[in-house]
Amino acid sequence: MQPTALTSQEKSKLWFVIAASSVGTLIEWYDFYIFGSLAVILSEQFFPQTHPTAAFLSTLATFAAGFIVRPFGALVFGRLGDLVGRKYTFLVTLVLMGGSTFAIGLVPGYQSIGLFAPALVLVLRLLQGLALGGEYGGAATYVAEHAPAAKRGFYTSFIQTTATLGLFVSIGVILAVRQTIGVEAFAEWGWRIPFLLSSLLVVVSVFIRMRMSESPLFSKLKSEGKVSKNPLKESFANKENLKLVLIALFGATAGQGVVWYTGQFYAMTFIEKTCSVEFVQTRNIIAVALLIGTPLFIYFGWLSDRIGRKMIMMVGLLMAVVLYRPVYMQMYALADVTHQKEATADKRIQRTRTITDAGDSLLTVQTIRTFEEGNQQKETATHFVPKAGSDKKAKDDVKKEIVLGDYAFWAMVVLVLVQVVLVAMVYGPIAAFLVELFPTRIRYTSMSLPYHIGNGIFGGLTPFIATSLYESSKEHTPGGDPFAGLWYPIIVAAVCFVVGMIFLKNRKVADVID
Repeated sequence: MQPTALTSQEKSKLWFVIAASSVGTLIEWYDFYIFGSLAVILSEQFFPQTHPTAAFLSTLATFAAGFIVRPFGALVFGRLGDLVGRKYTFLVTLVLMGGSTFAIGLVPGYQSIGLFAPALVLVLRLLQGLALGGEYGGAATYVAEHAPAAKRGFYTSFIQTTATLGLFVSIGVILAVRQTIGVEAFAEWGWRIPFLLSSLLVVVSVFIRMRMSESPLFSKLKSEGKVSKNPLKESFANKENLKLVLIALFGATAGQGVVWYTGQFYAMTFIEKTCSVEFVQTRNIIAVALLIGTPLFIYFGWLSDRIGRKMIMMVGLLMAVVLYRPVYMQMYALADVTHQKEATADKRIQRTRTITDAGDSLLTVQTIRTFEEGNQQKETATHFVPKAGSDKKAKDDVKKEIVLGDYAFWAMVVLVLVQVVLVAMVYGPIAAFLVELFPTRIRYTSMSLPYHIGNGIFGGLTPFIATSLYESSKEHTPGGDPFAGLWYPIIVAAVCFVVGMIFLKNRKVADVID
């Protein structure tokens, strides 16, 4: 076991390790989450718009595809990391992720190349998933193997903040670009800029990571000739180790995955699509909640060194099971203007008629209703009338969105923040928990697989499954059940709570065979 006290030189080196690992991992998460943050716009760019709901679900499915292949990336790069080393493996994953993200920003839209557009995006999304499958396990293992055992939860928690910060940065970049170039330009071509910026971020991170040295524990194993010759076989053919992998998956990471993606991604989808809250305001709500809640990842990592990993994660899962429905019901109520009293004197109607270069007529009628609770509803009705003799068809389109008043906005932030607290409880200690389950020689491979199945498949499918459940509920309930999608994360979190309470040990200080 490593000593708990570090010299000033060792501390300085450890903080460099944490910073270098975190910056690269943050950039990979940024790359991965731009796609989800722009799901609505991307559905309009890469899929036919004859059925907007199907296009949006197809975009979410493409988003989810990146998660599904993450376990394969964990196997490929986990094996490489246990054979060759941690440093060079997650250097490769960083370049692969950045290159794929940059390429998505260059893919022509559906109107230009038809079905090749979504096909190309799907391939690049799969490459992103493979890269991320190798990145997280390497970064978490690398930091953990530099940290003193008694403070492993605290030091690895900085890696845990990168997923949330990556989402935060992606939202910030998107809003900054949109504000700079304008809404119409952003929807037409400006959405590509956040993808293309990834190349600059990756260059900086590669430069930093090239200065890193190999993990001391792995270097020691390598010098002694004890590196695993077949990490996959040792990890999954060994019954005892396979049992640990399954316990980690069904007792922790699957539940942690659905809580993470419900509390941040599904929350954003729910606010924008189900509650119809305006694009920028939706992202401001998520960004403010993330900014306030991110330090809690470090707090719960630190706390897990003192009271144990298990109890913090289990309480987070249980609270998610209990709180999700009441929290989301309150979120929906804040944006529901059907039961709010309209201030009719403030009603505004604006009509704009334009003639296109082709001679078609476009009439836009925007109606703004203000309610006494402070919310506004913007209804934009577009009437397209083709010129005489054209083979185009006339069509009408109506879009409604809500702009929350001050009270509803901050109340929504608080409700999302509650979910971020739950995310921090289950996610803050998980890196230290996984690292401590497996010996150094097969750690990269063993910990990466349950993490990426839990997060990539169970967690990553959350927005798609939850949105699909909501759309399916419309077949049985007029307007649909807006809370139908919550059953998926609630059931998965409940199963993991039961399994975790029975099979997991509550470790306070590492008891690892290094």
